[in-house]
Formats: sequence, C-alpha cells, structure tokens
Amino acid sequence: MNILCYKDSYLKECKSTVIEVNELGIVLDQTVFYHGGGGQPSDTGKLIYNSIVYEVKNINKIDGKIFHVIDGEKPEVNSIVEVFIDWENRYKLMRTHTALHILCGVIWRDYGASVTGGDMKPLSGRMDFELNEMSVNFSKEVEQKINFEVKSSRNIKVYDLPREEAFKIPDLIRTKINLLPKGIESIRIVDIEGLDLQADGGTHVHNTSEVGYIKMVGHESKGKNNKRLRIEII
Repeated sequence: MNILCYKDSYLKECKSTVIEVNELGIVLDQTVFYHGGGGQPSDTGKLIYNSIVYEVKNINKIDGKIFHVIDGEKPEVNSIVEVFIDWENRYKLMRTHTALHILCGVIWRDYGASVTGGDMKPLSGRMDFELNEMSVNFSKEVEQKINFEVKSSRNIKVYDLPREEAFKIPDLIRTKINLLPKGIESIRIVDIEGLDLQADGGTHVHNTSEVGYIKMVGHESKGKNNKRLRIEII
C-alpha cells in the first residue's frame, strides 16, 4: 500500500482502488490519510464512491495494512473511490508536530535532555523531558528560543535512509527508549536544517516559518528527572 503523505504531506486528495474489504474496514492501494503514531492522531476525512459520501470514522494500521473505518455498505473490491482528508485539521497537526520537533531540538541542543513522552492535538501539545529541575524562568527562556527558530525560517526535509546508514547518525533517536521496531529496514528522517534531525513517521510543514507563534502554556514536574512542557500555537 502506498501511503502518499510519507512523500508529500501537502496532498489533500487522491483516487484509489479498493483492494480489501472486511469487518475491520477497507484497504486501498494508496491513501492520503496518515494512520497516526508518534503522538500524532490519525487524519479525519471522507471517501466518495458512486456519489455516496462515507465519513472515515477511524484509521487503523494492522499487520502493515491501513484500514479505513466507515459505516454503511462498503464499496466492493476493485471499486474506484475518491479520498479526501480534512485538510484544515491535517495542517494544524503538521504545524503542531513541527513545533514539538523545534521544542525537542532546542531542549536537546541547549539542555542535553532526552524526550520521555509526548502527545498532541491540533495546535496544542506537550512533551516530557529527562530534566532534573526547571528554574522559574525556564519556560519563558525556552519560549524565546523556540520562536527564534520559527522566525529563522529553517527548511525541513523528509527522506528515507537504510537502517544501517541511518543509525550511523549521532543522536538520531531523541527518545529515552528506542521505539523503532527492529524489523524496519528503511528509516524515515525528518530534518529541520541546522536544528533537529530525528527518525519520525509523522507529517510536517516545509519551513519553520509556517508553524506560527509557539506559546508555552504550562510546565510541571512528573516525578524525579521528568518534566513536562505544554505548548499552544497562536
């Protein structure tokens, strides 16, 4: 199956052929939907077949297949369907995901802290770091630094590398635990030029200037050596 957003996260629609139908949903030969992962939710959107509009209720990745969950009588195998994502929602998630990478890049560069967790919604998110403590002015200091990176208009590249070559890159994995399955032979790389280079499967904007202003809206301790930072995009 061809997951088109891996190559171009700005694609909003495509035509696809139904290749499998069962109780889990329908599988297409290609899709613009992102199935979710790494803290980023799956896309929302719709399928159209014979003028019937199907709301995609969920996207599930099972055994390497992407199932589009819809209600009603499903299109048959070999049917041609039109596929549309909710672009407004996707673009907000792209901006948010990139904002979290900017935050991660700054924290790694300036404070040497690994990521211990994260989550996001459209235009808001949080990230946990292996930090011993945070000063009173820490969040304000970080807010200034991450928005400097936004204004720096850094280009963002996405590409694949063979696993062996990818793991020669220092600090490729910024999470405390390496979550990449051992069986993956090709690693998708997201590179915010001059700031952050990581293995990542989500969708991102082309340039940091697209993100918008990143506001720090909360910081808290989640235990010893674990601190949480919350952001919103405004």
